Amino acid sequence: MYKKYILGLMLGNLVWILALVNITALKVDHILSTPAFRMNMEIALAPQVQESFGETGQRAASGQRVIDYSLLEVSGRIQLSQDDYEVLTRIVEAEAGGEDTEGKMLVAGVVLNRVADENFPDTVREVVFQRSRSGTAQFSPAYSGRYDRVVVSEDTIEAVDRVLAGEDISEGALFFASRRYADSEKMRWFDEHLTFLFSHGGHEFFH
Repeated sequence: MYKKYILGLMLGNLVWILALVNITALKVDHILSTPAFRMNMEIALAPQVQESFGETGQRAASGQRVIDYSLLEVSGRIQLSQDDYEVLTRIVEAEAGGEDTEGKMLVAGVVLNRVADENFPDTVREVVFQRSRSGTAQFSPAYSGRYDRVVVSEDTIEAVDRVLAGEDISEGALFFASRRYADSEKMRWFDEHLTFLFSHGGHEFFH
């Protein structure tokens, strides 16, 4: 008899325990499903999610500086006026219309290197239309009429845009020439007074 009583008591306790577990689970589900709880969780997790995607810029942690590389990607972008942009695309087309994309990028790079150099004018237009003390054009197409006749291609626009976005392959070149077509006296001056850097396509580049 006592065994039956004890067995019944144990079964009753087991039923109560299962009931309490089910009630607790229902309460937890209810809490998790409430908008307030979800909002608080989103707020708590938001900084971690943002940092994982590099959207916080910089933060200090354990004495280290964390840099947002998505910001660095555009830090080298060169801003030009609409006039200077048009001049740059036209002179690149005039000087390197027959070159590949890299050849066009190199010519654009030379122009922009001159703009940044204290020994040359400060704008693209002034650089392109500059004459030497003897009156020689620095970029001959600017005065030969070719500059005005060219139709700027999509490839030239792409090349210029890549350079303006910070893709510099010019190695600091400030001069270029096509030895095949250049005046022999001019090339002799290049060879004697400048440092040869490299050649690409039909051009040689100097500093």
